[in-house]
Amino acid sequence: MNLQFLIIDPQNDFAHPNGNLFVPGAVEDSQRLADMIQRHMDKIDDIHITLDTHHLVDIAHPIFWVNDRGQHPDPFTLISADDVHNGKWKTTQPAFQARATQYVEHLDTNGRYQLTIWPPHCLIGSHGHNVVDSIANAVKDWEQQFAMIDYVTKGSNIWTEHYSAVQADVPDPEDPSTQLNTRLIDTLETADLVALSGQALSHCVANTVRDIVNNFGAENISKLVLIEDTSSSVPGFEQFGEQFLQDMKACGVQTAKSTEFLV
Repeated sequence: MNLQFLIIDPQNDFAHPNGNLFVPGAVEDSQRLADMIQRHMDKIDDIHITLDTHHLVDIAHPIFWVNDRGQHPDPFTLISADDVHNGKWKTTQPAFQARATQYVEHLDTNGRYQLTIWPPHCLIGSHGHNVVDSIANAVKDWEQQFAMIDYVTKGSNIWTEHYSAVQADVPDPEDPSTQLNTRLIDTLETADLVALSGQALSHCVANTVRDIVNNFGAENISKLVLIEDTSSSVPGFEQFGEQFLQDMKACGVQTAKSTEFLV
């Protein structure tokens, strides 16, 4: 059996208590996942780890926007197309206004999230960008078998959020890294079983798995197993995580607790 793990954004900024966007429950989630990897070490054929990867200047960070008093939005502020059209929020750099307006207009019509302003997180080169120790140590042990982690970076394009490791919220036609990641999809399709985990359930896990399901052949969806006790939602967005779980079960994605997987 070809067994692959897809671990979504298991990074310090999400999974360490001092992280800039810490997800309550992620410490315990990470330890359960690390223990699960150790238990199945000799059965795992491939491990894919996605890394949220941002610049400080980013369309979803406070620095990008100001109000008419020159104040940046607080983290977790929602910005709609109407907010931009009526001048409630404008770009810090006037030259960015037209493109940013197009972006929020796209978000209002494509069925993904409204623009959310996040605390700057997973900044390139920072401690918050690194994989949290419990998981890093487990996958390092797996690599001792002369294996290599497949690291998948996402999010360095400042013009779009990139919750999903499969594609950005609004793909940039000039940036292939924001477009459909067919290499990852094709690789996962070679597996007999794919264990899915990571942070956060409400956002990056939900969007990544939805995009995989939408681009998998129907015959492949039953290969996917969402490990329910190794992912948590961003506080205030729990309903997104719950809806995601319901939707995935309805379309044929399997679920399991970490201690039940392959038992």
